[in-house]
Amino acid sequence: MTIEILSKELSRLFEEIVENRRYLHQNPELSFQEEKTSRFIANTLKSYGISVQENVGDKGVVGIVQGSEHGKTIAFRADFDALPIEDQKEVTYKSTVPGVMHACGHDGHTAALLAVAKVLQKHRDSIHGTAKFIFQPAEEKPPGGAKFMIEEGVLDGVDYVFGAHLATDLPVGKLSTASGATMASVDAFTIQIFGKGGHGARPHETKDSIIAATQLVQHLQQIVSRRINPTEAAVVTVGSIHAGNAFNVIADSAVLEGTVRALNKDVRAQIEKEIRAILEGLKITNYIDFELDYLHGYPVLVNPVEEAKIVEQFIKEQFGDSAFIQKEPVLGAEDFAYYLQEKPGNFFYVGAHNEEPNTQYPHHHPKFDFDERALLNTGEIFLKIANHFLID
Repeated sequence: MTIEILSKELSRLFEEIVENRRYLHQNPELSFQEEKTSRFIANTLKSYGISVQENVGDKGVVGIVQGSEHGKTIAFRADFDALPIEDQKEVTYKSTVPGVMHACGHDGHTAALLAVAKVLQKHRDSIHGTAKFIFQPAEEKPPGGAKFMIEEGVLDGVDYVFGAHLATDLPVGKLSTASGATMASVDAFTIQIFGKGGHGARPHETKDSIIAATQLVQHLQQIVSRRINPTEAAVVTVGSIHAGNAFNVIADSAVLEGTVRALNKDVRAQIEKEIRAILEGLKITNYIDFELDYLHGYPVLVNPVEEAKIVEQFIKEQFGDSAFIQKEPVLGAEDFAYYLQEKPGNFFYVGAHNEEPNTQYPHHHPKFDFDERALLNTGEIFLKIANHFLID
């Protein structure tokens, strides 16, 4: 069996890939609510004759293609949850669910991996080992679906795990990966400040929660600029502040919500420590009290060196040297990081925009879309990986 044969099989499935992607795009479901999507994936795999495990980590689906001989077990992962965004595209496959859309390419990830599973199932007699297809819910919302699927044993017996993400910041035909930290950890915080309200004309009788909140925002920004080594990448963002409801009343409480991103686990821990120290200081200087709810989300995504080199080689062999782009670290986050904490593997990125403006919107934009030829490119690298570990 050669990769050329597998690639041709995949190309013949292009219309089916597009059909599946557009069905998923029209019928999106939010994180931890993906009942219809999970059922669609399971039924599709069963129609290919693939053994299926359902309800793994709640709504996860696992397909297993067992080869004719013993060998390694290689896992491939696709996510399938959508986002709470109103779809503003004017296309025939526009989301039919108000306020929910696939704005990050997860519909494409799933459609591509379904096709890869179908191709490998057809050629299972040539496989020495096992191909495991992990279809994961809830990538978009910490604590995420990966953690729960791993806790239920989805990586038991797995030798390597691979994942891909469509990227509209790269042109179709270009693919990217790198070794080391490539995506950030993500934490979320909610801070409630409790002061003492009163009349706007008598501030001396109050403990102003808004003053404390504004001071807090300033101090939080100084963590990265003054407390973190400038050679390290990190972000502290306050995304919302809510306080007060009248122009002449000093608010007795305020609520801030934000996120912390870092590419180094030690920096991540230091930022949390600094936030707690700042709050203790504000408590003393502003005579307020506070509650901090700090959610530890996904860890840093670290691609191992050896597997990154392998995927880079596969990209160049399959599409030419010029197709490969060295991945620069970003402070976006991905719960595929959990898989790479457990097993060696790689997370790579597949260019998905063309010259048309409708394919060039960023991820999480209400008009997000992509060139569907990128789904074939995704599938080809997955098949190249399978061919290397399970067939050659």
